[in-house]
Amino acid sequence: MTIIHSVTGNVDSSELGLTLIHEHMRVRSESVFAQFPHLYDEEKEFARAVQQVNKVKQLGVKTICDPTVMELGRDISFIERVARETGVQIIAATGIYTYHYIPPHFQNRDVDYMADLFVRDIEVGIQNTSIKAGFLKCAADAQGITPDVEKVIRAAARAHNQTGVPIMTHSYPGSRNGLKQLDILLEEGVNPERILIGHTGDTDNLEYILKVLDRGAFIGMDRYGLTSECSTENRNTTVIELAKQGYANRLFLSQDHCCTIDWFPEGAAEQMYPKWSMSFVLEEVIPELLRNGVTEEQIQMMMVENARRWFEGK
Repeated sequence: MTIIHSVTGNVDSSELGLTLIHEHMRVRSESVFAQFPHLYDEEKEFARAVQQVNKVKQLGVKTICDPTVMELGRDISFIERVARETGVQIIAATGIYTYHYIPPHFQNRDVDYMADLFVRDIEVGIQNTSIKAGFLKCAADAQGITPDVEKVIRAAARAHNQTGVPIMTHSYPGSRNGLKQLDILLEEGVNPERILIGHTGDTDNLEYILKVLDRGAFIGMDRYGLTSECSTENRNTTVIELAKQGYANRLFLSQDHCCTIDWFPEGAAEQMYPKWSMSFVLEEVIPELLRNGVTEEQIQMMMVENARRWFEGK
């Protein structure tokens, strides 16, 4: 058993229960919010988050991992407020979400300086609160592993080595960069069983996916409802095949849902992705997987046991 920091207090890993591994209470463009706060409605955003979290709570969800970090508008007090209102265990992250660059503040300081800040979030608290991060987050997208992106990945690895909390990545399977993320993390000495290569389900290229799995990492089939990279049908086909091949103990199902997101005009995300919600996996995806040969035991692995193992390192 392992003690995990949630935003409302410590949780034993045996008490995680049904877990959504990758969902966001809110995503904001930090600089826009800082300069034009009149564009935002805090109470409306809170109500939307509470509605989504309460819905999945009614479907049995006990824990949500929220990888909202720097550059996604992390507001730990907002996340705590949602957790207290709903009674769902929410585990927050530390790290930096960037596809290509980091601010000069970090460009002009070394990797260990950044790692120390991540460690502070884990051991002391986030944003001058006592709320501690429970996992680390780093990212790479179509722009590739730029020097700034690599700096964040290495800092996450070093913070992991110091604290023991696991690492989740945002990856871009189109350029197979999950493998490049693994190269850096493993070079820094991270145990692959503590790594989750997120968004691997954005491709149905089994050759690539199996290469990631062969390195020993967990993978996120975690963007259900987002269909621009891969359709729901293709995502399901891939999960079904991987389950048949014995990999259910390494897969996570989730949606990367953002209860509110300011990247698009109001209502645009709902028009583009009408199925995208925090409950889509539970309401529609899992029943379809079960109809196509995935067993209840394998669903239990993907939705309950794998989260415990990722946090415990077992």
